[in-house]
Amino acid sequence: MRRLFVFLSLGMLVAVGATTTPRASSHREAPLISQDPLADNTDTYAFVSPASPDKVVLIANYIPFQAPYGGPNFFKFDDNVLYEIHVDNNGDAVEDLTYQFRFKTVTMNPNTFLYNTGPVTSLDDPDLNVRQSYSVTEVRGPRRTGTATILAEDLRSPPVNVGTRSTPNYAELGGVHTIDSDGTRVFAGQRDDPFFVDLGGTFDLLGIRGLDGNSSSRADSLKGFNVHSIALEIPIERLSRSGVEPSSPNDPSAIIGVWATASRPSMTTRATGSQTSSGDWVQVSRLGQPLVNEVVIPLALKDAFNGIEPTQDAAALPVVLDPEVPKLLEALFGILSPPAPRTDLVTIFLTGIPGLNQPQNVTPSEMLRLNMAIPPTSRPSVLGVLNGDLAGFPNGRRLTDDVVDIALRAMAGATPLTPDFNAGINARLGDGVERNDVRLLDRFPYVGLPHPGNEP
Repeated sequence: MRRLFVFLSLGMLVAVGATTTPRASSHREAPLISQDPLADNTDTYAFVSPASPDKVVLIANYIPFQAPYGGPNFFKFDDNVLYEIHVDNNGDAVEDLTYQFRFKTVTMNPNTFLYNTGPVTSLDDPDLNVRQSYSVTEVRGPRRTGTATILAEDLRSPPVNVGTRSTPNYAELGGVHTIDSDGTRVFAGQRDDPFFVDLGGTFDLLGIRGLDGNSSSRADSLKGFNVHSIALEIPIERLSRSGVEPSSPNDPSAIIGVWATASRPSMTTRATGSQTSSGDWVQVSRLGQPLVNEVVIPLALKDAFNGIEPTQDAAALPVVLDPEVPKLLEALFGILSPPAPRTDLVTIFLTGIPGLNQPQNVTPSEMLRLNMAIPPTSRPSVLGVLNGDLAGFPNGRRLTDDVVDIALRAMAGATPLTPDFNAGINARLGDGVERNDVRLLDRFPYVGLPHPGNEP
């Protein structure tokens, strides 16, 4: 259990022997969820909207490693999965707001193998054969017993990007819906996978290119893959525990915690050509901070992590003070890190940073923590807080934040919290991949357009 809690809490990018599987931020990270991709969280993001600074954008990505040409049964949200984004606005590691998404798939003509029978130019195009719609429910209080309000039903999800013949003007299909009078907006559909990392180097026993003598080119290993994104753009006052927009970053109501989950009914009955589901919801996937369950939790414990609540993470606090990961950096590359106790890592990854994104009376737990009163910058740094950009990771997480490099440097002590190690090779660690392969959108939902199926 010591190894579980150290790795769970720090969420660092390290591969130890055969205990990890070569994937990305949280893609196919556990044995059971690797067999259930439609319920698999890949990444979670939370940031103040650069286009509307009075709103926060929450993004939860699912269904990893989507080859764009994966037809005739193209990837889609699962009708039997409850997708959820959770917000803790008082620091007690319990959700105060939950946004729930349920999907429904309809096949217009079951007598053809085609996803579409002609070019699709709108969400209502008669040539779109396989269609998805969804509902959005807001729950105030605990997600299973709180007060639930249906915000919208029968919202159309855009089709996948089949190819330039089938979806000739994909960007014009839209898919953004306004679901409340306060301007809350939602999107749910296929997008480019915005996470970027050199998997080949990193997972080869922490083969950080340039440190291990490997001078081969650095590449975004997720280039060309799609995911399915659920995105919300919500007024800050709606998320704040005070119900009003915080007056300054020092306002106690300015900080929220964010994580996403996927749950399935406890029972599935299969018959020839069909299946039905019933019973209580069982959480099968969970994701807040990037890289936690994916690469640092041993295979025997990965499925358990996917099912637990943030309130159970407090047990990690004692062992985070003396982690094993910095010792690996020293053993593999001779990189010296701060000695135990590592209170700096407790601050960064469990409680939030005082004066930045640490709630009052915080319960240590693994989730993204965002100070909603820190405005976006017109020139964001990929290194976020490490480079003086307080609007970036680990204050929330933006699509452009290089969480791999930030995590490696934090483990080596290259932060202002341990200034004696914030120099030299410690402050230069990284995988060499600094940006996504696809241009991000300058408007909501911000995630880039998905790759078309006929792309080489």
